[in-house]
Amino acid sequence: MRTLCLMILLLATTMPWPWAAHAEVVRIKDIADIEGVRSNQLIGYGLVVGLNGTGDRLNNSLFTRESLISMLERLGVNIRDQEAKLQTRDIAAVMVTAELPAFSHDGSRIDVVVSATGDATDLSGGTLLVTPLLAADGDVYAVAQGQLVSSAFAAKGAASSITRNIPTSAHIANGGIVEKEVAVDLRTRNELHLSLRNPDLTTARRMALAINASLGEIAHVSDPRTVVLTLGGHNVIETLEQVEDLFVQPDTPATVVIDEASGTIVMGDNVRISTVAIAQGNLTIQVSEAPVASQPGPLSNGSTVVLPRTTIKVDTDAGKRLGILTEGPSLRDLVSGLNSLGVGPRDMISILQTIKAAGALQANLVVR
Repeated sequence: MRTLCLMILLLATTMPWPWAAHAEVVRIKDIADIEGVRSNQLIGYGLVVGLNGTGDRLNNSLFTRESLISMLERLGVNIRDQEAKLQTRDIAAVMVTAELPAFSHDGSRIDVVVSATGDATDLSGGTLLVTPLLAADGDVYAVAQGQLVSSAFAAKGAASSITRNIPTSAHIANGGIVEKEVAVDLRTRNELHLSLRNPDLTTARRMALAINASLGEIAHVSDPRTVVLTLGGHNVIETLEQVEDLFVQPDTPATVVIDEASGTIVMGDNVRISTVAIAQGNLTIQVSEAPVASQPGPLSNGSTVVLPRTTIKVDTDAGKRLGILTEGPSLRDLVSGLNSLGVGPRDMISILQTIKAAGALQANLVVR
């Protein structure tokens, strides 16, 4: 029994497990798009009504005033002679944006996002009036209308206020109706281009090999982003369905991305650092004030005074020493080596930038 257990343990540690072998294998549909099949951005200008006194001030937002007057005139209400009396704050001018997905047909519904353009403070509870949505060519492709939904709120009192998220932005689920579709006919094409979302020559080559092994010699690499499919007599829809479900192992370049605003560091698996010696230290000066009151003795003619008490503490990190960061064979070893230096994300950003300047960081450094 002991021998059997040892054999099972040996096999468990040496045999490749199925999920480990396919840990980095993904479908082609998850890393590539069909060139020419894309969404289109739409934009429109409209009015939101029904706000609880949180809309635009008509005296400050002249475009809101003129839009309201024009809308009422189209509805048969003429208030040009009385426009000076318009003082409502229940209406707001907004910009409406949406994306028209590929293969959207007449009558399909899309989501829209509504954002205030004037000095409105809260769009919650408002209703967007009929708003045409235009594309870059100036044509109307959808019309939006409906009740606004927002997860934000704002409240204030005499001395304090609280705001969660952005109350001047809201959305309408299925609030737009497609009026004009963008025709895309894949069935008439004899050649299709698959566009990689992350251009890489190795990944593109692996995609072409996987497609050719499954469907015959129909794919070739045009550039690091594009794999060309020559369909010939193949059925386009059936071929694309088979291609999308093929698995490939994408290759990623060694990259370190740094966001200095938030102190975020993201490293790729192929990042390597040559052996370097690192010493890191900061000069910290802390000044604290603790004033004390000095009172005169009983029955004396003195007065109470406040005496300052200042304490200054200087930390030069003298206890930190020079450390050696050896060349790491893996991302785990690299992270462990950096963590062993005992520095935070902000200091680690400076260290990585300095290592790159020294030529020891074998990766592309991207600073945002």
